[in-house]
Order: sequence, then C-alpha cells, then structure tokens
Amino acid sequence: MYFIFGVSFSAPRLFKWVGGHLRFHVQLSVECNTKEQQQQIGLISMATKIISGTRFSSLPASYIRGESDRPNLSQVDVLDNIPLIDLSCEDRSLVIDQIGRACRDYGFFQVINHGVSKEAVNRILATSHEFFGLSVEDKMKLYSDDPSRTMRLSSSFNVSKETVHNWRDYLRLHCYPLDRYVPEWPTAPSSFKEVVSGYCREIRELGLRLEEAISESLGLEKECLKKILGGEEQGQHMALNYYPACPEPELTYGLPAHTDPNAVTILLQDMEVAGLQILNGGKWLAVKPHPDAFVINIGDQIQAVSNGKYKSVWHRAVVNAHKPRLSVASFLVPSDAARIRAPAALGGNTYKDFTYAEYYKTFWSRDLDQKHCLEFFKN
Repeated sequence: MYFIFGVSFSAPRLFKWVGGHLRFHVQLSVECNTKEQQQQIGLISMATKIISGTRFSSLPASYIRGESDRPNLSQVDVLDNIPLIDLSCEDRSLVIDQIGRACRDYGFFQVINHGVSKEAVNRILATSHEFFGLSVEDKMKLYSDDPSRTMRLSSSFNVSKETVHNWRDYLRLHCYPLDRYVPEWPTAPSSFKEVVSGYCREIRELGLRLEEAISESLGLEKECLKKILGGEEQGQHMALNYYPACPEPELTYGLPAHTDPNAVTILLQDMEVAGLQILNGGKWLAVKPHPDAFVINIGDQIQAVSNGKYKSVWHRAVVNAHKPRLSVASFLVPSDAARIRAPAALGGNTYKDFTYAEYYKTFWSRDLDQKHCLEFFKN
C-alpha cells in the first residue's frame, strides 16, 4: 500500500514496472476517508487527463515508447536550408517559383513579411501562455476526448484509440465563421476571445493568399485550388499546443510522426524552444525557429488536389527536459460542400473524390502514427 496526500493506493494499479523501474500508472484504486482526500484524488485523476500544471519527476508509464519507436534525438540534424520566402518581394514570379520548389522538395517552407502584425503574434502567444497557466480544475471544465467537438481541451492526440500517449495538452478551436464559434470559446483569460479572434482574421487572409500562390505554382489559375477547397467559405481550425517540460524527453513525443489532414497549416513556433522536425530524404531534421516567420506546410488536401505532385510531409514534435514549448497551429480546411478532386489539367485521378467530413472522420478514428490517411482514399 502506498500513500499520496495521506490517501492509500493499491500498488498494482498505481504503479507499473517499465524497464526495471517502478512507474506511476494512471489507473487508481483508492480508499478516501475524508472530503479533503476525495478532493485530492480528484486532482490526481485530472492530472492523468491533462499534464499542464502538474509536475512529474519521472515519465508515467503510459507515455513511454518502445525502444524501436523513440525519437533518437542524438541522430537528428538541424535543417539549415529550409526555404525562407519573403512575401513582400515585388517579383511575384520569383515568389511563385520559390513556393513551388519548396512544396516539391520539402512540403514545408517559412514565410517572412507575411502581413500578420507583430502585435497579433505577441498577443496570441501571451494569451496562450496565460490559458495554459490556469489551474487544472479550470482547464478540466473544457476537457473532452470527443474529436467531433468544435471546442475542446484535450491531451495527447486520440486518447481513446492510442496505446501510448503523447506529452502534449492542446486547445482545439473551430474558427470560421467567427460569429458561430466564438461564443463557445473559453472565457478565461478575459481577453481570450478578442485576442484569438483578431489573430484568426489575419491568419485567414495569409492562408488564402498562400493557396493562390500554391495554385499558380502548379501552373493553374490563381483561384483554382481555392475554388476546389470551397473558396471564401473554407473552414478554419486552430490548435494551441502546450508541451510541458518533460522529465525524460528521449522516451516520448509531443506528437509522433504524422501528416496534417487539412489543406494548409500555418505554424507559429516558440522562439525559445525548438521542437518541430520533418522527415526529408529518409532522415529526421530539426526546423530551427526563424524570427518573425511562420512555418507553412502542405496538408493532405493539397496533396490530393495536386494529384500527388506536392506531398503532405511527415513531421513530428519532440519535447524538452528543461523548458515547456508552446506553438499555435492554424489550419485552412475545405468547406463542407467541397468535393476534393484534382483538376483535369494535373492528369489522372490518383485519389477518389471525397468530402472533408469523410476524410476528417477517418483521420480521427485512427492512431496518429499509422499509415498516411490518404492511402485509404487511393483509387
């Protein structure tokens, strides 16, 4: 029998032997004799659902990857030459060419002079840190592991499907149209709705401009891909990601290898703590944050509508032993009415026609690091 906060736990349920070490395990069998003990147990139970706000001296067993499925951080090189594209360049043909080459060679690129204000960036970062600094009890009021929810705080990726969890908490929001979704957003911190709404508006403008440039880089009309994806009615999602300092980062991931299910991802990285890695040429490479830049990556929907000419590249997030890491990921997604298909000008149909609702359901019904979700939609 073990005691925490004066509450007794049966060892077979609270602890688990992993690699010769006794690890904290999430299943609890407790004997609570007082109201205070019941409240304390509630805090422990919540800590097994979200990890921000809880300190760990060792990694819980449910987060430990098998030896063949670990990050091997010592074997990761820094990617110094990921394309950095200046969107203020007056030579549009040069910008289009740079974006096309980046999409073909990497599936990732960075943009500067992108039109999103420094004020909007600073405010979204400050508000996100403030949100994840709320008490565990306050955050748990927003918790859900239902991926169909349009606003939810959750942990890992898909806790109901995965066998090993990921060292991440995240707040997932639907963001377009704003007047539909903002009312359900968190009310704490008090500035949350105003700050996040303003950021979403600026990011949306950037995302639509990028879709036009990607379309032109494929030799298509400027509006072609945007129209296929639903034009101005495309959806928009956001994930505020928080990766707490991890006691044993070599044993787990913030997010394992995956591709993004949407069309275009616009990522605001933490300037102090790197964590994003991409798979290029069969090797994992770390993406060093660049001042005042967004990381752009091609999602599965662009791979489908480009008929496979541009690839939705595998990427992952690793964690840090000493510092937490924050990132803000914004996603443009096809509208509900859009049918995803490549234009005739790009050749035959590698993929079946599908709606984003069909794709999104398949994506969230699986573990994150299984095979590429588009494989389920191939002709």
